Amino acid sequence: MAERLQKILSSAGIASRRKSEELIAQGRVMVNGVVATVGDQAEVGVDIVIVDGKPIAAQRKRYLVLNKPQGHVTTRSDPQGRPKVTDLIDVPERLFPVGRLDYDTEGLLLLTNDGDLTQRITHPSYEIEKVYVARVATPIGLRALDLLRRGVQLEDGISAPAKVRIVYRDQRTVELTIHEGRNRMIRRMFAAVGSPVTGLIRTRIGVLTLGGLKTGGWRELTAGEVAGLLGEVVAPALPVSRPRPVDRRPGGGRSGTPANRGRAPR
Repeated sequence: MAERLQKILSSAGIASRRKSEELIAQGRVMVNGVVATVGDQAEVGVDIVIVDGKPIAAQRKRYLVLNKPQGHVTTRSDPQGRPKVTDLIDVPERLFPVGRLDYDTEGLLLLTNDGDLTQRITHPSYEIEKVYVARVATPIGLRALDLLRRGVQLEDGISAPAKVRIVYRDQRTVELTIHEGRNRMIRRMFAAVGSPVTGLIRTRIGVLTLGGLKTGGWRELTAGEVAGLLGEVVAPALPVSRPRPVDRRPGGGRSGTPANRGRAPR
């Protein structure tokens, strides 16, 4: 079955879909000896796809979880020469981080060469839960908790309602569950309610947890974990349709509808 070139390149671990489109637009991709253009399709195993003069080969899909330490950027390359999360893993496949964790944020990071899974996990329509534990500078009060649960006004729009709970009695350690992934979102949310973050760890993505993994360590996902993640991104979350309450009065219909609508006046 023919597929878009950017999807084929992403699945082969060449680059993300967005970066693959850039490679195609730059004329660095050829299909059967012809320079490809954005929007072209090819069939794996039938067409010959070449990137920068080298034919691509299908890679087996790999899924790793890394307990990211502070002081590493979530990217494959960094113009400033800072340590990268990919420096911490040692596999022959070209893997990409799924989403981002800030330079100073620790915790669970998924790396894979499965472009479809990456796109779905990071797309907000699938509402994959991400759980963080934040240490804040000042005790967080009831009003701040209520704001986080209802949504906080940020410069790029209001945040979606979050699940929040206090972890320790000092009210400076808070667990927050969200499904959005905007830049530095957790830190901005806490700053907006007057409790700046001093430390931040991501502990879960969907069904995936660190499971005792040491800081800086990584492991392969189990078959069950992969199946669980794939199961969560089968179809995007749909809004719940709630039926209107029924008017139980004699001759009544739906709530808000006069009982004698459509009847001749007496």
